[in-house]
Amino acid sequence: MTAAIAQNGPATKFAGPSASSSVLAKHRQELGTFAVTLPFFAYTACFLLAPTIIVVIGAFQTRDGGFTLANFSKLFEPNTVSAFVTSILVSIASSVIGAVVGGLASYALVIGAKPNGLLRRMVSAISSVLAQFGGVMLAFAFIATIGINGIGTMLIKQMTGLTVNPNWLSSLSGLVTVYCYFQIPLMIIIFLPAVDSIRPQWREACESLGGNTYQYWTRVALPILAPRFISAFLLLFASAFSAYATAAALFSQRSILVPLMIQGAMRNEMDPNQQGFAQVLAFAMIIVVAIVMLLSHAVEKRAGRWQ
Repeated sequence: MTAAIAQNGPATKFAGPSASSSVLAKHRQELGTFAVTLPFFAYTACFLLAPTIIVVIGAFQTRDGGFTLANFSKLFEPNTVSAFVTSILVSIASSVIGAVVGGLASYALVIGAKPNGLLRRMVSAISSVLAQFGGVMLAFAFIATIGINGIGTMLIKQMTGLTVNPNWLSSLSGLVTVYCYFQIPLMIIIFLPAVDSIRPQWREACESLGGNTYQYWTRVALPILAPRFISAFLLLFASAFSAYATAAALFSQRSILVPLMIQGAMRNEMDPNQQGFAQVLAFAMIIVVAIVMLLSHAVEKRAGRWQ
């Protein structure tokens, strides 16, 4: 027993410094992690959290800083309700088209292209660029192509004799088409990893158990892909609902969408109460987007059971 104590003695002697150095290393790692993430949290606080708080507080304030609910008086007026309905319909239409076309494109890309092949890399790179191509530049591209004097409009007239409706781009169907230009690539980026997660072995297992293609899709593939498809659709809806610059370039004189109505209220110099009304509209948009994000999180949580 004495020999055993003698053998264990040095180990016990050096256990203290070793443990303290391990604790110090852990603290240094935690400080390093905090230092790395600090710029992100600072960015989030300055450009996301602070504007949201300002909008929420401003929706309940008068020009003098007092509390009021008068800013909400115009929220249920017919033109305001119409702007919200139009924004929701445009967002749903562009999101449905973008989700369906982008989802089918993602599936075709997975089954028809190698994971590290040239086609796969090209489509992913192009989708990453086009998903961010919006705003005034996107509106100008469509106007220069199929506008009143666009290149495409002139070519169609010369080759077929048909004249494209000059007001088409300034209609809701034209706006939905323009939105789909960045909605479809965004869907490919979001949904492609979900389609990649479907293993060929699952189809082989279904067939070995006597299942057919219909049973494979209804009982294996769709239950896995449906939550992620719905989550991607909700993200597309939030993207379209909050888009501003593209619609502002196409509808410069009409406030048919909520972001354009906010722009008109902010620039109104005749009615001083319009500033508070603009913040009320922004507050309502925040609520809509927050609900969509909560639904997306719930769907993603359900999809996480399959990961």
